[in-house]
Amino acid sequence: MKTSWLQRMDLWVRHLLPAGLTLMLVLVGAMPTHLPGFAEISPQLPLIGVYYWAIYRPDLLPASMAFAIGLMNDILLGTPLGVSSLIFILAQGMTMSQRRFFLGKPFIVAWCCYALVAAGSILLEWALVSMLYDHVIPMTPVFFELLMSIAAYPILSWLFGRTHAAMLRAE
Repeated sequence: MKTSWLQRMDLWVRHLLPAGLTLMLVLVGAMPTHLPGFAEISPQLPLIGVYYWAIYRPDLLPASMAFAIGLMNDILLGTPLGVSSLIFILAQGMTMSQRRFFLGKPFIVAWCCYALVAAGSILLEWALVSMLYDHVIPMTPVFFELLMSIAAYPILSWLFGRTHAAMLRAE
């Protein structure tokens, strides 16, 4: 049975949805808030998308897409090129390697493991940026960035879960 053009287009858009949502998080994270000091502690939103989709639909957010999203993140935020790409690829690879562990587990397990992945990712980002800028960046904003990232996970995970359920219903 042949599929119609609209059905193929619908499937194509559904397959781009995880990457599109994660890219949207890059844009949201880059938006100016005009809040003093918020840029230093803003959460690492795209990392949540990379982590979530690495568990539930790794086929729809491959490493090449995580790399491209990381480059876009670096360009928009002004961090050294490649730092976010490296972090997203490492986070995705670590998460995908433990995918079987996550499937079927309660939300709190995924949230706690995200906290560990976020801590490692943000500390690696801090170390790389400090090394590339040739001075040590203060740890206080890094700690608050981690807390904000962990606090943002439940909201974005719920949004991704609803999107994922809608994708599955329509397939």
